[in-house]
Amino acid sequence: MTVKPLGDHILVKPLKQEEVTKSGIVLPDTVDKEKKAEGEVVAVGPGKLLKDGSRAQMEVAVGDVILYKKWGGDEVEIEGEEHKIISADDVLAIVSK
Repeated sequence: MTVKPLGDHILVKPLKQEEVTKSGIVLPDTVDKEKKAEGEVVAVGPGKLLKDGSRAQMEVAVGDVILYKKWGGDEVEIEGEEHKIISADDVLAIVSK
């Protein structure tokens, strides 16, 4: 299945990371903890339509790892995997490692 976001929307696959406590205990994703707001960009829309008819350029590209607002966007399931569709306004930063 192919999903193409519209406007300034971005399809993000949240990164699943196990959390390790200071004492070395690994907390799996099933443990109730604060949601991670880091994910990989899977697809981007063409950009927000401006009043003059042109489109604003998107600041993220497919493959970027981003930080986004924790409670922004809508959760969707694509081919059995959790994804989020968020607005470009919900993107806080691009992560470079």
